[in-house]
Amino acid sequence: MSLKDRLRRQLEQTRAYSERLLAAFHTPEQWTHQVHERANHALWFAGHMGVTDNFFISLVDPSLAREQEDFPAKFGIGSQPTSNPADYPASGEVLTYMRDRRGTFLALLDRMSDEELARPMPAGTPDFLPDVGSVFQAAAWHEGLHVGQVTVAHRALGHDPFVLAPPKASH
Repeated sequence: MSLKDRLRRQLEQTRAYSERLLAAFHTPEQWTHQVHERANHALWFAGHMGVTDNFFISLVDPSLAREQEDFPAKFGIGSQPTSNPADYPASGEVLTYMRDRRGTFLALLDRMSDEELARPMPAGTPDFLPDVGSVFQAAAWHEGLHVGQVTVAHRALGHDPFVLAPPKASH
């Protein structure tokens, strides 16, 4: 499997898990449910994934970046989620942006050659992104980190985990 194929697979699998988890949130109150007043909630996660993918797109091909008004302030680095649904756009709008940005990001990956993925990032790019391929890799681990936070809200709302533990063997 090529590097590009592995990166695409990681991005698709991580997003599939996120989408499955987000499907359990329905009301504005569920979307903004916080298990602690400083905790991230499902709506913040969805917006943050869109904002982050857009940032990563801007690093690789700035012409494809498309910032959504007010989203960086509500969902970007350093933003603090609130439990008030009125502080946010509707979940459908946020999910549309999240999905659009991932679609653009994957299309960008698809057109990259191995040589382009190995190209060093310009000076001033964060140290954890030494080359173009690492931008796509970072998107997968970054989403995995934050979707783990959403699983806590998911469970707090009474949902079962997706993978139940196997039954204990009797001795």
